Amino acid sequence: MTDGRKILALQIVLLIVSSYGVWHFTTNDDVRIDGEIIVTDSNSVTHSFEERPTRVAITNSYAATVMRMLDIDLSVVVGISGDLDDDELWPEFTKTPIVQNSAHSEIDYESLFDVRPEIYIVFATNGMVDTNTIRDKLEPVGIKVLALDFYKYDSLRTEISVLAELFDKKSEKENLFEEFDQIEQMVSQRISQVNESDRTTVVMEHHASLTRDPVVLTGTSQWTDIIYLAGGVNVFQDLAGHTTHVDMEAILDSNPDVLMFDGITFEIGYDLFDDSDKCQSHFDLISNRPGFESMSSVINDRMIVMSGEFAGPMMIHGLPVLAKLLNPDLFSDFDAEELLDNYYLDYHNVDRTGKFVCKSTGI
Repeated sequence: MTDGRKILALQIVLLIVSSYGVWHFTTNDDVRIDGEIIVTDSNSVTHSFEERPTRVAITNSYAATVMRMLDIDLSVVVGISGDLDDDELWPEFTKTPIVQNSAHSEIDYESLFDVRPEIYIVFATNGMVDTNTIRDKLEPVGIKVLALDFYKYDSLRTEISVLAELFDKKSEKENLFEEFDQIEQMVSQRISQVNESDRTTVVMEHHASLTRDPVVLTGTSQWTDIIYLAGGVNVFQDLAGHTTHVDMEAILDSNPDVLMFDGITFEIGYDLFDDSDKCQSHFDLISNRPGFESMSSVINDRMIVMSGEFAGPMMIHGLPVLAKLLNPDLFSDFDAEELLDNYYLDYHNVDRTGKFVCKSTGI
């Protein structure tokens, strides 16, 4: 073989090897290569880190909760939103600077730059958060914007895996997922006794329904999957969008077994007790809608308000609570409240206190 052919052969070999390397890199999202940590967030943006982050800012309690569930050292958090300003539930953040009032408010960029985070964890698909604009402002100054929701069932495990990879918590992730599996399997075994055609029909209204015509959650909302796993079916799951307006007649025509409402505006959840009785006032308001007196869920008094915690990382631990509300006969021997108590003890190291579910008398 001539020298020219030898050189050509060597070039071909090098091309094949490098092509395989590129293929291997692009088909493995969350891997560590040559000392780099590579993760892909829920906006399909890939981030690389030469070492584990030590300065993190977070915008919401969902991200902080997952960090706790994975036993990530919260001392890495150097900036928070006002959502985490709770000395009892989040004592680690008592002296941590607040860089925005809430997960949905404007960022105080001056305060954020003062704490010098390496990454800023924000919502990926929340309609009230302009993630792309945040990324455009922060990425050029060296702050990586990691977009993760932690409130959608179909992406929850993937998003947890991102933080597990980033902070080297793979064994903790596996233990957590094993716990998820046990809860889901228990619920699934009981719900399997229900024929598909006999599932509890549910209309899930958004809190915006308090001030205008009904707004329902559709198939792409975080609640539809959980309702199905709990033995129900979202009547409006085939409508487009995350939420959408519907006429009163549409709800009346669907005649659901259960009416559900998300609990954002009802002051329920951890250390909240609905002291002003907003839940019952809302149930009365719904019952007095024209024509609703003939609806099954009103006649049988089956209305529920679920706190926002059930739509976040606690969703798997909260699944049996909803399953028992929708199918009480199948879960009469199961203490779903104890499971929530253990969740708060295990992951938050506090006794669970507060009203997490409002229900009318027929539930």
